[in-house]
Amino acid sequence: MSAIAGVWRFGGGGSPADDCARMLAAQQIYGPHDGRHWCEGPLAMGRRLFRTLPEDIHDRQPLRSRDGRLTLVADVRLDNRNELTAELGLVAAGQLCDAAILLATLERWGEGAFAKLVGDFAFAVWDTAAQRLLLARDFLGQRPLFYHHGRGFFAFASMPKGLHALAEIPYGPDEQAVAEFLVLMPQQTTRSFFKTIARVPLGHVVTVTRDSVSSRCFWQPRRPGRTRMRPGEYIEELRRHLDQAVESRLRGANGIVGSHLSAGLDSGAVTATAARLLASRGGKVVAFTAVPRAGYEGPAPETRFADEGPLAAATAALYPNIEHVLIRSGRQSPVEDLDREFYLCERPPLNLCNNVWLSAIERAARDRKLTVMLTGSIGNITMSYYGISLLTELLLKCRLIRLWREAAHLVDKAGVSPRGALILIFGPLLPIWLWRWVQRRVGRPIAGVLEYSAIRADHFAKFNLAALARERDLDFSFRPWIDGFRLRVWGMTRLDLAEANKGALAGWGLDYRDPSADKRLVEFCLSVPTDQYLADGEPRALARRAFSDRLPSTVLSARKRGYQAADWHEGLTAARADVAAELDRLAGCAPAARAIDLGRLKRLVEDWPTSGWERDDIEDGYRLALLRGISAGHFLRKASGAN
Repeated sequence: MSAIAGVWRFGGGGSPADDCARMLAAQQIYGPHDGRHWCEGPLAMGRRLFRTLPEDIHDRQPLRSRDGRLTLVADVRLDNRNELTAELGLVAAGQLCDAAILLATLERWGEGAFAKLVGDFAFAVWDTAAQRLLLARDFLGQRPLFYHHGRGFFAFASMPKGLHALAEIPYGPDEQAVAEFLVLMPQQTTRSFFKTIARVPLGHVVTVTRDSVSSRCFWQPRRPGRTRMRPGEYIEELRRHLDQAVESRLRGANGIVGSHLSAGLDSGAVTATAARLLASRGGKVVAFTAVPRAGYEGPAPETRFADEGPLAAATAALYPNIEHVLIRSGRQSPVEDLDREFYLCERPPLNLCNNVWLSAIERAARDRKLTVMLTGSIGNITMSYYGISLLTELLLKCRLIRLWREAAHLVDKAGVSPRGALILIFGPLLPIWLWRWVQRRVGRPIAGVLEYSAIRADHFAKFNLAALARERDLDFSFRPWIDGFRLRVWGMTRLDLAEANKGALAGWGLDYRDPSADKRLVEFCLSVPTDQYLADGEPRALARRAFSDRLPSTVLSARKRGYQAADWHEGLTAARADVAAELDRLAGCAPAARAIDLGRLKRLVEDWPTSGWERDDIEDGYRLALLRGISAGHFLRKASGAN
């Protein structure tokens, strides 16, 4: 990985070379191994390197094209470098870093190169002839990239602290971005969490000239076509794509790789595939599973189970080269590492409860000197999509016999009630008011945004978030979707994990890599007809069949989802005094007091539950409102320089 930075002073003044050096120095924790920059007239660009790949020893960025027209700085891992070097006719490819191959790709195909790139990247390329700067991020945004357009200058950096090294860029929070975070709106615009700093959205290219800054999306996935394969061919293709995705992410792991292993299909398939690929080389996988403390007998939500250890162990037991490590984070406070998280990631953490067990896994991985961690973060909307949207699709196509058969199988095999099947069929078509009425009638009233969020009502109205949600085609009532294709594309692009990935690298030396986010795998999964995902009443049918060659039957047949670290509330309860103290600090921070209903959060602390932590209303109150409110408030407090 690399941290990149650059500044273009087209209005004169200042020293671009000195500016760039300061920006790189501010990001040294993300690239401690080497630092270089280049300057030509009003423009300077550079990078700090964190070696994670064998070819990084050849990295001498910034790189210039043979004709001197293009200059590149890149934070990149190319997962199809062999295919690209063959197509480009590059010799001695083993002596080329990934950035050099990326530059050659841009030289050959220009912006047409985006369609050919597979991997994680964020880069900036300067075109001397066109006097144009391009910034780009990969289609799922695994690497971060931020920028600031000021009076007479433009600057970019991997992380906000790089931009804040320039005196002209003010330091402070973007209160609207934090408000959107509080109500669970996805980051899908250029707005960052810092005022006057923009982000390159995932799958976008930003074009910068002296006169303008524009952004466009370059990733346009295709819907399933009319040409169909036989069911067995879909299975074989999914296996092939997963093998390819995992193989490409083992580069630089030196024969031993970490993985997150839950009780589910996705992380299990990734872990098992890595073990299979490494076995012939004498390599191994260290698989980490977050579990409750020993002896925990607390409840879990109705559709979840509390201990993922046994099912994860069943997967690990199939492979002699998997070392299975159970992580019990116990009564660790979810608020004790907030300052560290702010420094490393420069954003409010998404889920403080999950941060407890994630940090415990990262500490254990660091102690074992691991450098690569595999995940399956978006597998449930790529490889193992449930396929429930098929029901409404069949209704709209008037395929009523098939619809009846699938609904009947769901009731018979998957434990869905007849009433639940009707809701799945017709729910996406109902107006919102009727959907809410139906949910109340079936005993599952939908929590309003002001119930599950800590945002103050006047702050919600100030930024007109309800209208903004409608404009972005969002629905705070969380109904099923009519269009499964759109649902999956939206789901993949709703979370931006890039800053968290950088924080894990700087804090623990871990390079997170997600095979389920491989572009080739994703585009294949999106091309598969929905009836391959829901077949004969079996949700996630494609994954269950494809992974039958690598996962145990107990995992393949499990119907409930696991609940990692189900004892989260014990750590929160032990930290009750610290939570109250943080709320007092937030009361002294004007931006936090404006945004967050601190009175409500203090009442939650005063009325602490002694049981019922599995209930939706308590989880909404304490995980979504209290802890997300503290996460947002702490960010506002630190970013505004308060107390």
